[in-house]
Amino acid sequence: AVLAAISMFTGNIGALTAREPARVLAYSTVANMGSKGVAVAKEHFAKIAVEAVKQVAEEKDGKIKADIDLIKILKKHGKSLEETELVKGMVIDKEVAHPQMPKLVENAKIALLNAKLEIEKTEFDAKINIDNPEQMKLFLDEEERMLREMVDTIASTGANVVFCQKGIDDVALHFLAKKGILAVKNVSSGDMEKLARATGGKIVASVKDLTADTLGEAKTVEEVKIGEDKLVYIRECKNPKAVTIVVRGGTEHVVDEAERSLHDALCVVRNAIEDGKIVAGGGAPEAEVAKHLRDYAVQVGGREQLAIEAFADAVETIPLTLAENAGLDPIDIMVELRAKHENTASPYYGVDVSAGKVRDMMELKVLEPLRVKQQVIKSATEAACMILKIDDVIAAKGMKEEEEKEKKGEKEKPEFGEEF
Repeated sequence: AVLAAISMFTGNIGALTAREPARVLAYSTVANMGSKGVAVAKEHFAKIAVEAVKQVAEEKDGKIKADIDLIKILKKHGKSLEETELVKGMVIDKEVAHPQMPKLVENAKIALLNAKLEIEKTEFDAKINIDNPEQMKLFLDEEERMLREMVDTIASTGANVVFCQKGIDDVALHFLAKKGILAVKNVSSGDMEKLARATGGKIVASVKDLTADTLGEAKTVEEVKIGEDKLVYIRECKNPKAVTIVVRGGTEHVVDEAERSLHDALCVVRNAIEDGKIVAGGGAPEAEVAKHLRDYAVQVGGREQLAIEAFADAVETIPLTLAENAGLDPIDIMVELRAKHENTASPYYGVDVSAGKVRDMMELKVLEPLRVKQQVIKSATEAACMILKIDDVIAAKGMKEEEEKEKKGEKEKPEFGEEF
């Protein structure tokens, strides 16, 4: 019965392809966020979620895959939920490393370094005795020469922006600033990987490995102040495969709730894009599956027929519960719902809790991901099987505990005539 139910979901019940029409994906996302704390901005969040997932989606082996880990969500409280924006590039929660560096670079050529722009320490400890200040000056001059050489190597590739996963020496920062190169240091490894996906650049482990071919590109790189914080925006990358959503809100609580809602929305869109199908809400697919299961049960002989019919009744509890929770008469609603599914060709009729009657959920744009419906059937069946397997054990354990309590109570009961 469970296999039949799942196959029915992938059949004509979920016949609406959701890979291309952004509006269809947005409708399914809006339905998901209707009961959350960001309901006032659900259309705005739905649009952002759809654009973000479609941007990072890629086709592999004939299948669409969307890794939502490539979508960075950055929270900054202040302003309103409607100020939440999608940046088709990256936003790094760091500031420019030197005050003399440019705050805006256009037509950016971006170097991604997983190496220190510092003088490396020797593997072995050593002491050098210096007799006069000239020897000290020679040491400092040599360090400066080596750092200048590193900066010259970076500049020779055409790079005008540097993101470094590790530290940058103050002297190196000075030389970078003199050459008009914007630098950001101590960038996290996760952000570096996303920067590579967004800009098309390659992360190199040494300045010597840096070439023009390893550089990423972006229209602009700019330091922006939001409240008391400074962020670096990398905007308008060419076909970025990593993006950033900057979530705004009046308080930290609102921003946290918005982040959770946005993550759920991203999952909904990802599922719809990868599956290529969505289903109607309002209990419509469950009612259609129950109808087909009853038809299927007639073809099955023996006691299995009763089990399939019971499974159909269980699936139908979804629209039944919807009707009850909406304060409607569940019997009248179920009679009308069954009649619609029996007498019409459309499998999309469900419970409209707002109007208090059965209506076409596709017309109302009440949509849900196909994957969720399939998982609900699987999980409910697995849970039922598990409970049935351990039911006797639970009952036996409970009876034993009750017997022990009764015996203990009899022992503690005072005899007649004793004082309490």
